[in-house]
Amino acid sequence: MDGGAGGIRYPFAEPPAEGAATEVAEGVLWMRLPLPMALDHVNIYALDEGDSWTVIDSGFSSRRSRAIWERLLAGPLGGKPVSRVVVTHHHPDHVGLAGWFQAEHGATLWATRTAWLFARMLTLDEQHVPAAETVDFWRACGMDPAILAKRQTDRPFNFADIVWPMPLGFHRLKEGDDVQMGGRHWTVRLGNGHAPDHATFWSRDDALVIAGDQILPSISSNLGVYATEPEADPVADWLESCERFLPFAREDHLVLGGHKLPFTGLALRLHQLIDNHHGALARLAAHLDRPRSAAECFPPLFKRRIGEAEYGLALVEAMAHCLHLWHAGQADRTRRDDDAWLWQSR
Repeated sequence: MDGGAGGIRYPFAEPPAEGAATEVAEGVLWMRLPLPMALDHVNIYALDEGDSWTVIDSGFSSRRSRAIWERLLAGPLGGKPVSRVVVTHHHPDHVGLAGWFQAEHGATLWATRTAWLFARMLTLDEQHVPAAETVDFWRACGMDPAILAKRQTDRPFNFADIVWPMPLGFHRLKEGDDVQMGGRHWTVRLGNGHAPDHATFWSRDDALVIAGDQILPSISSNLGVYATEPEADPVADWLESCERFLPFAREDHLVLGGHKLPFTGLALRLHQLIDNHHGALARLAAHLDRPRSAAECFPPLFKRRIGEAEYGLALVEAMAHCLHLWHAGQADRTRRDDDAWLWQSR
């Protein structure tokens, strides 16, 4: 679901080219790594520590990504080592090469405990076919029968395919921590909804916010429910995080997100993200005038055609919004004969 860009400003009109870097503030470099999907990039940041670098997030683990990193290390990073990798959250485009920097470059890893545990658990949980619990959850979402039949026998997405093995040991980031990076003091503020205990960093010395995927311009991060916690309410977690960040948002904050372009207009963007989901929930409640599965709720939530490539993410986000209405006492649910949950507004 997209948010508008009215009042949002983009100080840097173009992203850095592959293997290049853009200095967005003194001692802070912005770089990009490619992703093989519709959202075709992830933003990476490097903060100058004098004799080394702190890197924020790391991209997928792939030969291409490692080759780009070697060019970055030799080029824009000037041959100085990476002494620390900070992971904003556990998703593979952000944690993918953290273990490589640890094992091959001697870097330390800083992350929230939840992010580290999730990432390491998922890299060790390699599956050749989907787990029975996952298939049951897809049925509960009302997954299209043809897609379900195909996915039941296909090798599923595995973290181990695109995340470098993660050695034991990390430095824990907690809410309210004071972290020194790149000659600045940063306050750690944790968000939720897109990923549990997602770390964001707010500079106390200038107007920088490193936001990962918690705060993005022009797009709203995916809020999904999965078989690991099938009755979670990430929509509530997301709304609470956005509301909690609002008092800290300043007009001059430059927000360095995990995707898209750095931007200013943080308070406006947080309001847009909140309003976006409240609007989606209102449309969904109207759509649930009769019993429907989560898979039948794409039109009011996304207002565009969902193809097979986006189907999985759309399904888990639709389920999340249905569950939010149920948790809020605004919808009831019953089981259909095929084990799909059917949701209906009260």
